[in-house]
Amino acid sequence: MEFTLTFVKIFFYIIYLALPLLLAMALLVALLGQIVARLEKWTPFIGFYWAFITATTVGYGDIRAQHKRSRMLSVLIAFVGIVFTGITVAIAIEAASFAYARHEDLPKLQQKLEKLDNTVTREQERRKEIDKNTEKNPRSSP
Repeated sequence: MEFTLTFVKIFFYIIYLALPLLLAMALLVALLGQIVARLEKWTPFIGFYWAFITATTVGYGDIRAQHKRSRMLSVLIAFVGIVFTGITVAIAIEAASFAYARHEDLPKLQQKLEKLDNTVTREQERRKEIDKNTEKNPRSSP
């Protein structure tokens, strides 16, 4: 549960930081959709719907641009949508990486350090014991 909460916190924090860019891109898609709606003589809602379906690259095919200018703008809308999606995916990956590093790597590293400390301590005690035995029973030279 901690991992999920960390992921959500980091994800929305980075979204907050990127919000001006993401909003500008969404506004551009909406604006271009309205331009295409005027060129194609669609209602504003149909233009809005079509633009975001195109931007997400879903493209149901129920509405499509007929004019050359509209089609050129649809390519631009699709490109902006792909970049928007890429940014969102990159943010999710960064948040997941951060959350994983925070919750998985740290305990594993702590366990490894504890094992190493225990091994070193045992080795030091063993050497002390050997040194004590050597002092009590020195080898005689032949």
